[in-house]
Amino acid sequence: MITRKILMILAIVPLMGHAEVKEFKLNNGLKLIVQEDHRSPVVVSQVWYRAGSLDEVNGKTGVAHVLEHMMFKGTKSVKPGQFSRLIAAAGGRENAFTATDHTCYFQQLEKSQLPLSFKLEADRMANLNITDEEFSKEIKVVMEERRWRTEDKPQSKVNEQFQSTIYHVHPYSRPVVGWMNDLENMTAEDAREWYKTWYAPNNATVVVVGDVNAQEVYELAKKYFGGIPSHVLPTRKPQVEPDQHGERRVVVKAPAKLAYILMGFHVPSLMDPDKDTEPYALEILAGVLDGNPSARLNQDLVRQSQIAIDVDAGYDMVQRGHESIFEIDGTPSEGKTVAELEKAIIQEIERIKESGVTEEELTRVKAQVIASKVYQRDSMFYQAMQIGQLESAGFSWKILDDYPNRLKAVTPEQVQAVARKYLVNENLTVATLDPQPIDPNYKPMAPPTDR
Repeated sequence: MITRKILMILAIVPLMGHAEVKEFKLNNGLKLIVQEDHRSPVVVSQVWYRAGSLDEVNGKTGVAHVLEHMMFKGTKSVKPGQFSRLIAAAGGRENAFTATDHTCYFQQLEKSQLPLSFKLEADRMANLNITDEEFSKEIKVVMEERRWRTEDKPQSKVNEQFQSTIYHVHPYSRPVVGWMNDLENMTAEDAREWYKTWYAPNNATVVVVGDVNAQEVYELAKKYFGGIPSHVLPTRKPQVEPDQHGERRVVVKAPAKLAYILMGFHVPSLMDPDKDTEPYALEILAGVLDGNPSARLNQDLVRQSQIAIDVDAGYDMVQRGHESIFEIDGTPSEGKTVAELEKAIIQEIERIKESGVTEEELTRVKAQVIASKVYQRDSMFYQAMQIGQLESAGFSWKILDDYPNRLKAVTPEQVQAVARKYLVNENLTVATLDPQPIDPNYKPMAPPTDR
């Protein structure tokens, strides 16, 4: 039975997207997007560069992430490490992350401290000082991070091998952190080249969400960022993964307690927000399989048959590289094998392909998927994240308003159709973890020293 609460969520969700948002563009090409949110005297400021591992070349994998680290190593006027200390002294917090499609730097501060954030970000956008000495120290930190996050984590090893198996041509096959051999041979000049190539105002979007006045933020942006010259960016050539014409498999042997399986299917990403329907149907399909405790994978494989300890499904429609994967991963229960779990997952997919989903199930999943987006938008940080991710991928933040309506328009037939079209054996890649004995004297690596 569909409850009134779910129907009410579906009814009020579109209203959540109509907060005051204004967009500006400076003469040097920098885009500024400001969302006013006056619930508390706080501001979140994020600088998004449209440069990630997608833009790297073989032999220099990981350079986008290395440059992210170097951005905290000082300018002509700010000493190494001082950036973080200045933000902390102002009562704020800051960090950064690198992904396939972008690199983002962010601060959360009391609203009166926004000028400090802009001053520091504009300074390192234009005046970063990458010395050989600081680079030689930081590249060791990045290599330690790779050892800790990937080489010391069996499931991370599986994911890395999975990505390089499902993608043969597309740069999404490369790990964001980089291959160890590339890191070992990377130079400070490689980082300088990346900075000079991609770090420009006409390749950046500044997103501000909080208790601010949009026009005042615009004037502040002109003051600090407006004098930074733009420069010509390299032409980004299309990079398309050839169609897959047969099942692919990879097995990773590593010391671990439990086996693990990761399955993926090539599926379309969002291209035209006004015309596309399949990406929204795929998002609903992911919710049908794994959107909540009562979703099919958890209900059937974890609770009832107990063939798995956990099973998850996921899909991200927004990709600057125009390639997406529909993923399902899980850990078999004790006494069960990855082969048994894979068979059970395929059976769940076949059920949808043969019998579809009910209207009641579809309505419940729509409400849950949309509600999760609503809860995210209740956070200033995630409001900014949604805007920044869309803009960096080449879409407008304005499509957020229509997102609930596009999901609500998905029909059971569309969900069944995308399952039949894309979740097929010749389009399947499977990576499994074959657990090996763990050395009784083994000690997990400690996290690398933070910058």
